[in-house]
Amino acid sequence: RITKVYTKTGDSGVTSLVFGERVSKDSKRVEAYGDVDELNSVIGVVRTKIDNRKIDGILNNIQNDLFIIGADLASTDSDKALRLKNSRIKYLEKQIDYYLLQLEPLREFILPYGSEACSFTHLARTVARRAERKVITLMKDEKININILIYINRLSDLFFVIARILNKNDGYAESYVDFSK
Repeated sequence: RITKVYTKTGDSGVTSLVFGERVSKDSKRVEAYGDVDELNSVIGVVRTKIDNRKIDGILNNIQNDLFIIGADLASTDSDKALRLKNSRIKYLEKQIDYYLLQLEPLREFILPYGSEACSFTHLARTVARRAERKVITLMKDEKININILIYINRLSDLFFVIARILNKNDGYAESYVDFSK
């Protein structure tokens, strides 16, 4: 149980990882799980904007997965840590495949625009891409669970598809990039 919000142990610019190891708050590991945390918050905003119970349930599952990813990234002890499983990647792929069947194939690049729910979903997609880049940066120096990288990559793909579905369901036409300008 969390009984105290402030501990004062981070006042000098360091924080604790899951098993007590102290690291700088600007370490690559903290940057990676910080972006995952931000992504989780953006998904919370998306959930306030949608009216689709199935998609809301998917986003709820994703938020839970992101907490596991955060714990996974905040641990250097692979034997004790909570780890994201490959089955969660398969879950995302199943959702992508399901929703793609409901959409017309893309012929051009689309602008991240439309309903409010769609626009916030595109924001989640871009935050996911940034989190993915931070995980890649961390992977260059430290060993991490490869499922994290794959999951976040699939997650940004799912957000792209969900954004298109939300626009379709809300009656917004897709807005295409005009390369003639």
